[in-house]
Amino acid sequence: MKIPVYSLLLVLTMTACNTAMDEAPPGPRFDGTAYRPIYATAQEQKDIKSLPARPLRNPGKIYLLGSFLFINEMGTGVHIINNSDPKNPENLAFVSIPGNYDIAVKGQWLYADNGTDLVVFDISNPTNVKLVKRVEKAIPLSKYPPFQNTYFECVDDTKGVVVGWEKVAMTVRPNCYR
Repeated sequence: MKIPVYSLLLVLTMTACNTAMDEAPPGPRFDGTAYRPIYATAQEQKDIKSLPARPLRNPGKIYLLGSFLFINEMGTGVHIINNSDPKNPENLAFVSIPGNYDIAVKGQWLYADNGTDLVVFDISNPTNVKLVKRVEKAIPLSKYPPFQNTYFECVDDTKGVVVGWEKVAMTVRPNCYR
């Protein structure tokens, strides 16, 4: 009779000491903030516009062509700045490119991602930038933010195309992590 009691106590002790349930999920401790996708329709994502200058908020890459700077604004487009007087740079314009996180310049051409599309601009006249080509679906679809070691809301394809990410307060840790 004593053997079954010891066996029962052993089983209860082992399950009470199971640390697997107490382990934290992979990734850093959740701090109450995470990234949420910003969605647009396929048509909104392709809507590229030249707009008046605006302040830089979240700059990325910078390219120089002559005395002009082309500065990527993460997720939204490219600033065009006349830097002929480096002490007084003049912010000339902003090219709105939804879902833009990367740019490259070669000669008179500016290459940019526009969601999953690659777009090419003629920048030979930086005060009159022109879209000259679109290569659709040239860039693999990304279902996570361009940041490492962070939690984020999983992408829901039924809501549209992801054109950006915003960091927001969340009360519950999202299921996705990168």
